[in-house]
Amino acid sequence: MTIKQIVSQLTLAEKASLCSGQDFWHLKGIERLNLPSIMVTDGPHGLRKQRPDANDHLGVFDSVPAICFPSAAGMAASWNKALLFEVGEALGEACVSEQISVLLGPGVNIKRSPLCGRNFEYFSEDPLLAAQLATQQVKGIQTHPVGTSLKHFAVNNQEERRMTIDARVDERSLREIYLAAFEAVVKEAQPATVMSSYNRVNGEYASESERLLTTILRDEWGFEGAVVSDWGAVNHRVAALKAGLELDMPANNGYSDSLIVAAVEDGSLDEAVVDQAAERVLRLIEMTKPQANPAPYDLAAHHQLARRVASESMVLLKNEADLLPLSKERDVVIIGELAQTPRYQGSGSSKINPTMVETIRTEMQSAAPLATVSYAQGYELATDDSDEGLIAEAVAMATTADQLVVVLGLPDRYESEGYDRQHLRLPANQLQLIERLSAVNERIVVVLSNGAPIEMPWIDKVDAVLEAYLGGQAAGGAVSDLLYGDVNPSGKLAETFPLRLADTPAHLNFPGANDVVDYNEGLFVGYRYYEAKAMETLFPFGHGLSYTQFDYQQMSVNRTALTDEETVEVAVTIANSGARAGQEIVQLYVQDLQSTVIRPLKELKAFTKVRLAPGETKTVTLTLDKRAFSYYDVSINDWHVETGEFALLVGRSSAVIELRETVHVTSTQPLPVAMTRNSTVGDIMCHPATRETAQHFFKQLEMPFNIAEMDFEAEALDLGAAMLKNMPLRGIVSFSQGQFSEEQLAAFLNALNAN
Repeated sequence: MTIKQIVSQLTLAEKASLCSGQDFWHLKGIERLNLPSIMVTDGPHGLRKQRPDANDHLGVFDSVPAICFPSAAGMAASWNKALLFEVGEALGEACVSEQISVLLGPGVNIKRSPLCGRNFEYFSEDPLLAAQLATQQVKGIQTHPVGTSLKHFAVNNQEERRMTIDARVDERSLREIYLAAFEAVVKEAQPATVMSSYNRVNGEYASESERLLTTILRDEWGFEGAVVSDWGAVNHRVAALKAGLELDMPANNGYSDSLIVAAVEDGSLDEAVVDQAAERVLRLIEMTKPQANPAPYDLAAHHQLARRVASESMVLLKNEADLLPLSKERDVVIIGELAQTPRYQGSGSSKINPTMVETIRTEMQSAAPLATVSYAQGYELATDDSDEGLIAEAVAMATTADQLVVVLGLPDRYESEGYDRQHLRLPANQLQLIERLSAVNERIVVVLSNGAPIEMPWIDKVDAVLEAYLGGQAAGGAVSDLLYGDVNPSGKLAETFPLRLADTPAHLNFPGANDVVDYNEGLFVGYRYYEAKAMETLFPFGHGLSYTQFDYQQMSVNRTALTDEETVEVAVTIANSGARAGQEIVQLYVQDLQSTVIRPLKELKAFTKVRLAPGETKTVTLTLDKRAFSYYDVSINDWHVETGEFALLVGRSSAVIELRETVHVTSTQPLPVAMTRNSTVGDIMCHPATRETAQHFFKQLEMPFNIAEMDFEAEALDLGAAMLKNMPLRGIVSFSQGQFSEEQLAAFLNALNAN
């Protein structure tokens, strides 16, 4: 039978029952029609399947062992699309083996503020980077009969009051920053489900927003799957169903089902809406129903993949005098409890029960059997208070250390789902430790274990810093591989590290007040903000060092002039002039050189990761289409390119641009002209569609000021032009001494708008 035929055989109560969970993790089936119940589970960097005999109904503390990959914050630093696809394939294989139908992830919410407690679960401050990585992860997972759940839709950028907060954001910023990653993943990968977020968006709960869930998600983007609520996110069930939310999770003892049935019976809900929802849920069940006797997956192979992913997800931030890599033939002192008791993932619903955990201390000992690897605890993770005994022991060992590695980071209690961070500092005992150590040894390697940026007031007192993020169960081995040079660092930051919290874009508007948060920074999130302010940062977006040297030799374009219906191919030649094989991330940014609307200085529009042997040269090609040059124009509710010159900027980070070309893009989509009596002289004289008509009109008027001959686009305006430029047209009526009447103004506006 087809899905529609099945629905036609269901009672109203059965159709309504398909629209909510059977329990916390299962969807309902229909036994009499042999429709199975399927299981969903948390991700997104591993499989958190609750044990059948678990006493914890949430499954947070008792789940089956699974491979814990690096969290999204780390995987994003790999900038490796192929690697994310590979991770997706592994996750899908694990789901098949464990009879899981839907893995709840990935999350593509934008990192508006580094304080968000859940940032470790999200990819980036940049929507293009987040979109391209998430797209590959979704595609990889769904190569198996397993669905994904793209989350949290939408504008869910904080944990504080996350279930009720009203995120207020203007339309351009909504489209260009906060929805763009969702849009790209939906269009390119078709995730099986999209998860609506807890919060309100511009006054309306996301779970009840027909504009978000139907108009934008389905009608504009072509989403074909089912919309599922975040757990407990539905405010009013019938309103959510009407808006386009098919599946209310978790189970609520049939209460929401009864609301749906009652609404149909009293005429306030069309049964066709229930039919459509049931069809979408049944399509999900059909697509992802588990195999009867699945084969187990190769845990050892998946662990090795996790180690390889972790090594590409870590970023070498600093390496003065080539302190790294370390020698395996010289003794090493390792200081810091995190070297022995690793923090390899974030807290909350994504917490995985790993199959094993590698530690930095053990892995470095194993990698250098001929050297002595000594260890001192240095601090206690359970407290911020310093222990003078632990510090004294660490200082004594550091004083004579030939090679010194200090492992610092954030405890679980500092960042987690459910609450936001209050500052960007390391714990006080760790800060005191690094101050004391740097006083006796200047050659310090710091390894950081954290899910989001931190302040580093000690950065000038150490020679090397490796950002390990939350590297998953194989993080210890990956750190060892990188510190000893068995693997060449290739990660780059997917987020800006600010000097201080006060510098961050949302600092004055986070987390909001009175259950409202205003996104007053608009488009200027992350590097877009710091560059617009010409503000120094600790480490810029896209930054990351290597043990080899990459030379950006040349770039070329296949055309220097194009329309917005054409593409341009950008070829970049890069060479490895060092002695080690390595990988470099080529980043391509686009800058509108003369825009009439507010735009960031430049924006990431393409990237690729290339592997080069010592002495090898390669040319990579990146393609830019209309979207790379567009902004979202609210007057037409669509993406628009302004005719003009655009700079194509190739760099090793957002702050270090190596090559540049310029292209001219011609728009094929003229914007509607809508001049009014309150439009200014500058508006009509500077607009290409009205300039000629306005000049001709003003030449015919006998007025004391010759508007037609004035250059309103000059860098320096004379007094007359400066005053007239911002004068509304109605003002000319007042100042023209009878030469320009209201009747003439009306005729003038008709002529302008006829264009």
